[in-house]
Amino acid sequence: MSNLVGIDLGTTFSAIAVLDEIGKPEIVPNADGERITPSVVHFPEDEDGKSLVGDIAKKALVYRADRVLQCAKQRMGDDFKYTIEDCEYSPQQISSLILKKLAQDAALTKGPIESAVITVPANFRESARKATMDAGKLAGLEVTHIINEPTAAALYYATIGDVSGRVLIYDLGGGTFDVTVADVADQDVQVVASLGDAHLGGTDFDRKLLGVFQERYEKEYDRKLFDSEEGSFRYLADAEDLKKMLSKRERAGVMISGDAGPLKVELSRAEFEELISVHIAKTATLIDGVLDEAKCEVSDISQILLVGGSTRIPYVETTLKKIFGIEPTKAVNVDEAVALGAAVYAGLRAASGVLNSAQSSAMTKIKLTDVCSNYYGTLTLNQNNTTGRTELMNSVILKKNTSLPCSNKEVFYTMSDGQTELECTITQSQFPETDPEFVNVLDKAMFGGLPPGRPAGCEIEVIFSYDLNERMHCVFRDVQTGKQHEATLNPKGVEDVSADQAALRDFIVE
Repeated sequence: MSNLVGIDLGTTFSAIAVLDEIGKPEIVPNADGERITPSVVHFPEDEDGKSLVGDIAKKALVYRADRVLQCAKQRMGDDFKYTIEDCEYSPQQISSLILKKLAQDAALTKGPIESAVITVPANFRESARKATMDAGKLAGLEVTHIINEPTAAALYYATIGDVSGRVLIYDLGGGTFDVTVADVADQDVQVVASLGDAHLGGTDFDRKLLGVFQERYEKEYDRKLFDSEEGSFRYLADAEDLKKMLSKRERAGVMISGDAGPLKVELSRAEFEELISVHIAKTATLIDGVLDEAKCEVSDISQILLVGGSTRIPYVETTLKKIFGIEPTKAVNVDEAVALGAAVYAGLRAASGVLNSAQSSAMTKIKLTDVCSNYYGTLTLNQNNTTGRTELMNSVILKKNTSLPCSNKEVFYTMSDGQTELECTITQSQFPETDPEFVNVLDKAMFGGLPPGRPAGCEIEVIFSYDLNERMHCVFRDVQTGKQHEATLNPKGVEDVSADQAALRDFIVE
């Protein structure tokens, strides 16, 4: 029987979980016995052909930060390359090495890992979702499904009981933030709405502390502690340690060492909270937004589920209690809930014949309804009712927070006599925008070969379908001839990544 695996590919830490023989998810420790693995990759200068992943790579930040790559998740889907000497690496290549490390370590106790469900932030755009699937393929995995992180966490919370009603999932990790409203009844989870920020998390808090280190060192010695972002990496572990200590104590300090000498930096919890207050306030603003999208009031939320390591910061709990007047639920390890939920989802979506009888019985008790995480539309020419002019506008086809899977059809018309081609665009936005300036164009192509000599006003059907993997299939169909242009975003058969695989083939992950 194949292993049913869920992977939380995190900004700062990642984890892998497997569904056991009776349908319960469990974290699989890495080769060092740790339940989470730092999402850090080191390419040692003196060991050509080897990449180090995890804690050993993170430690290299102190002495070879120029050969260490981290936070690749925040660049997923971007046209961006990391450079080490003469070599370039895409974010998905770096992420693939992390995934490969997780799978290799899990295989030591669970046998070969060939396929997986991988989680993504609810706010990830299509290009980032696809890049995540590409990373899985580069790692030698078949990515059977992807699932939004807060949805996975809610799924796991529901399976352990004690969760019911309309709940809010507050997911604050190392580099991303998601907030989701869901309805939970027994083990039936229905996502209602999600919002988030792909660049907000614990790494922002660390940078604030690095700023304090720099300021106090310069005041003490009249010289900088570090001269570049790369140079600051040497002190990241100190910043993390201080952050963690301030989650347990009212005051804490760390000793830092620079070229001019050592310095003890002490900080109170109140000072730390002031440093990160803008970021926490932003999460509160997003809470307001998701409640508005879910069409509910603060009083409608029966429970708050915490997810992500940064939710251990007391200021988070204080803020949530102030907003909702209730204590957040702390029933699970916040670092592990997403991976565990992904393993449950792997069982839910397993192909026929993969589950044993006990697993099948466990999965029949669980139901999940997820939603479309963005608005999707197409660019069309429309008459502006105010100016009377014909203008390019964004027309929404699929609305955000529509239950998955979903499909919708809209009819448009050719604009001119003798029109033989159409420009087919697919757009994405967090809000129902009509202005093309405020949408992300995911795909653009010309649909030609339409019959000449026709009058304006010929019908064009536009059909958008969205599946359980949050992948889009779009059809632009000329009704009269039946000709159509099709586009699939985040296709299940991800792009050929052989070139990327060739670039990484000599790297051994340890």
